[in-house]
Amino acid sequence: MNLKKYIFLAAFGVMTMAYLSCSAQKQKGITNNSNEQSTPMPFSDQENNGGWVLNEEVSDEFEGTEIDTVKWFVEGLNGNYYIWKGRAPSQFVPHNVIVEDGKLKLRTAWEPDYKFAQEAYADGNMGASTYGVYEGKPLPITTAGVLTKKRFLNGYMEVRSKVGNAAITGAFWAIGYEQELDVYELMGNPKNKKGNIREDSYLATGHDWSPPAQRPTNVFQHTENLPYRTADDFHVYGAEWGIDFLKLFIDGKQVHHFTQDDVGTDWVLNNPMEVWLDSEIFKWLGLPHKEELPVDFEIDYMRVWQKPSDNLLAKDRAFYGFEGPILFEENPRPLTMVPEDSTPNEYQKFWLIKEDSIKYLAIVHGDYHTGVNSLRFSGYGKNEHLEVDKVEAKSPDGALRLPAGDFILSMKLWLDQGRVANKIHVTLGNPKIEVVFDGLKELPRRQWVTVEQKISRAKASEFDDSLTLEIRKSDLPKTKAAKLFMDDIAIKKVKH
Repeated sequence: MNLKKYIFLAAFGVMTMAYLSCSAQKQKGITNNSNEQSTPMPFSDQENNGGWVLNEEVSDEFEGTEIDTVKWFVEGLNGNYYIWKGRAPSQFVPHNVIVEDGKLKLRTAWEPDYKFAQEAYADGNMGASTYGVYEGKPLPITTAGVLTKKRFLNGYMEVRSKVGNAAITGAFWAIGYEQELDVYELMGNPKNKKGNIREDSYLATGHDWSPPAQRPTNVFQHTENLPYRTADDFHVYGAEWGIDFLKLFIDGKQVHHFTQDDVGTDWVLNNPMEVWLDSEIFKWLGLPHKEELPVDFEIDYMRVWQKPSDNLLAKDRAFYGFEGPILFEENPRPLTMVPEDSTPNEYQKFWLIKEDSIKYLAIVHGDYHTGVNSLRFSGYGKNEHLEVDKVEAKSPDGALRLPAGDFILSMKLWLDQGRVANKIHVTLGNPKIEVVFDGLKELPRRQWVTVEQKISRAKASEFDDSLTLEIRKSDLPKTKAAKLFMDDIAIKKVKH
């Protein structure tokens, strides 16, 4: 070979490797000038035009030698399983969760000596399967699953990942109260080449788990044909989850956009969600062969960004918008708590409506400012009157967590035509402050309007602080009161 040509090719190779290394470092958030970490941005918004802030509680670079169990719940660790043990006949096991080389590796293995759970898993229309057994014969396949211990409401979630080259899924998904978002389900080498997931395709789905949670639960779905096999290399997959939209991204390019207008009240993504990463057998796409295993679903990082809000109730905005429970994440989630579970517990609590108020106050579906729900005062008709002195809805104790200071308390109201309640009383519990939204009968009708009041607190919330909404008989007409709806309660600091 000509010496000059050899030197050129060698130099070109060095530059190419340097470029690839730089690109990988950029995706990992490493600066070019040092080994220190910079703040990474969504791959589709490297200039951060969206004003994103990394949520470190639910993000992970997977450095080190073991999974961070402060951030992640590992299925099967110490014998504990959350919701399920995996999609039978495979079973989640903790030793298949591996952190090495700056990656999370969720392994699928052939383990004939593993003691599988002696139980079955019912898989909707696919029937029930026993762990470790398929059609009466041993199928000793173990997989792995992890999920974040914290939840988040709205933002941009992203992974850089590669699935295993077998008939086993790699899934990046999230669940919350009555909802599920599968950002992707991929399979590296399905045996059924005509199924709903191919080796070169991507499936994203939204599921409605509100009772009765019967399959099919999907309310929107998108399949993307890819110019590559998902098991061949790493790619970046992201989803921007807004109040009323979802955008899907692959390698920084938007591939699909769902909006609430597309699905109406089937829009289910209204409550905080936890993020899952796992591998499963999908029987309808074929079974992995012993000779293919072990394989790894590899995740370079998982990141979540959110946009700052001046609403001090932003983290609990779903609760104060009457969409679902308020979360007390200092307490662990019950291991058996499924998305459709509306049972109050130490982790999730709901609005409390007094028994004598239920006739007049209810959280209703289909009338809303945002989300799909609101709190309705039903009113009463001709020759009727309010049968109690007042009706009220109260948050759980500890739901309000405010500093001392001056604030603007606001809510959205929708008032029907006719004679309405002229006042809504709001009480902050501890320290106690009473606020009155007055003059409602002068407001526009049959449209959402904002009412607000300034409040001041010399002390921060005590541990049992709460918020109560109240309509009094003295503020209502004696007969035939019109209905009204309340939504989207917010508290913001006064800007001095």
